[in-house]
Amino acid sequence: MSATEPETNHHVPGGPLSTKSKVLETGALLAQPYQRRSNTCVSSLHQTPIDFTVDLTILDLDVRQCLIYDTPQPNARLIGVEYMISPKLYATLDSEERKLWHSHVFEVKSGMLIMPGPAGVPTAGWEVAETKEMEEVIGLYGKTYHFWQVDRGDRLPLGGPELMGSFTRADQLPEGLLEGRDERYGISSEQKKEKRGYIGEPEVEKDADVAWQK
Repeated sequence: MSATEPETNHHVPGGPLSTKSKVLETGALLAQPYQRRSNTCVSSLHQTPIDFTVDLTILDLDVRQCLIYDTPQPNARLIGVEYMISPKLYATLDSEERKLWHSHVFEVKSGMLIMPGPAGVPTAGWEVAETKEMEEVIGLYGKTYHFWQVDRGDRLPLGGPELMGSFTRADQLPEGLLEGRDERYGISSEQKKEKRGYIGEPEVEKDADVAWQK
């Protein structure tokens, strides 16, 4: 199987990939500046004063896994992992486990979560595909651990893993963080926010996003 033909992992509890997801996988592989074992390149923000790059593999319709790097460059440091599951699977978790997961509603609706497009692919066409993908991502729940706290200057991954949440409101974002990310990628979160305005907001389960409930 070639690098542009991702193989679905059938050992997780979810349905097969849709044609749309397979198309996005192929395009995202072309967008990566170097070879990693992933299907989709994503940029977003967690509860840190830095933006990061995520290499995301879509295992099936209900489960995704992500490797989190501190930059999109070849010498990037692997700083964490994230697992993303559908509301259907989230509903099967016990109450204590649910507290470890966060929603993606604000990430999607604010334009904070992006999928950088591959070189040579028209921006307008890629943004249509990105926006359609966000229709699915908005309902997913994520469980994220950072192992390397680069935001505090650690030269090595020290101590235990740190559970990370995601921003759920604009006033939680450090000043200038989103604007700086947009400038680096040459995109506008505000424009993406407008294009995603039609996407409905699912109700977030009360056990999720507990990082902001403390």
